[in-house]
Amino acid sequence: MLVKEMRQNMRRGSFVIPFLAVHALAVAAVIIEFQTGATEGFSEMVGMMNVALLGTSGPLWLAISLVCVVIMPLGGLVLMGQELEEGNHELLLLTKLSRWKVVRGKFFSLWSLCVLTLVSLLPYVLVRYQIGGIELVRDLACTLTVLGLSGVVCAGAIGASSFRGLGGRMAVMLLFLGSALASGGVALAACGAQTDGAGVFWHLNAFAATACFIMMGLGLARSRLRLVVHAYEVKPSFMVVGLLFFTPFVVGMTTAMTAGFAGLVGLVGMGLVAVYADVTPKAPSWVKAPEANVPGAASPVPTAAEAPKGPAVAQGGPPPVVQAVNPPLPGQDATAADGASGESEDGR
Repeated sequence: MLVKEMRQNMRRGSFVIPFLAVHALAVAAVIIEFQTGATEGFSEMVGMMNVALLGTSGPLWLAISLVCVVIMPLGGLVLMGQELEEGNHELLLLTKLSRWKVVRGKFFSLWSLCVLTLVSLLPYVLVRYQIGGIELVRDLACTLTVLGLSGVVCAGAIGASSFRGLGGRMAVMLLFLGSALASGGVALAACGAQTDGAGVFWHLNAFAATACFIMMGLGLARSRLRLVVHAYEVKPSFMVVGLLFFTPFVVGMTTAMTAGFAGLVGLVGMGLVAVYADVTPKAPSWVKAPEANVPGAASPVPTAAEAPKGPAVAQGGPPPVVQAVNPPLPGQDATAADGASGESEDGR
């Protein structure tokens, strides 16, 4: 699935045009930084998922964020729609691919394009060191932030693309981004208030927030691929959308209960709920599959050895003699007809 999606995405204009545009923007940003002598601003929270770092690290990181976090990931808003509207998902599910493998392949293909674009821009980041005032740790934190944000936005775009209509997709995408911003912001802000700088707990919360909403986005896309929903079941996509509403409250409670350090407990818990909320039921391995019941199939013809035999034939004796009985004529009773039959046989 990953190879198929990569081959298609590499040929699309949604990858080629932004890939060329980001290099043009990177060159322009580096020229502006050399001419103005721009330096990075000071921040104590130099760590992953600190969005403020991207805004204070110069024009280059703004250009990288615009392409790798906004333009390219939002191209995933059409990925699942193609499979669902054309009915291709039914053919995919008839193969050995599960629903999880389908959405996971689409996610890694889209995220890989963002990572490839980011890696191609690292030489421009190294050129900026000629200006001075550039910190290696800060650039590393910006790189991890772009990777995490692009992964979250890619997962959300794939999940939103499984809904019909542009309005529905935009509404789900805004809900997803709002839930991610509120949940991650609460956990990181509370952790940063308790520690000096971005330490171990900060990065643990950042990784947990990234993993949680990647799983939620993919879980939302997977729930829309379900072919059959029983009458007694809650629609799986409704459950995942409900999780997006309640995740900020759960993360806020776990953050308060752990004195601001471990909001990651709520993030990991809600991510696992999103994964296991819509699990396809499977029979145990020891249960045998039922035999195929094909309507209209011809019953097997018995062979000569299996054909039923009469009592005389089975014992090897002569076949029984069948006597004909003449039907009664109109106006004649059955006794007379039997007598006439007997006389005819005696005369013969």
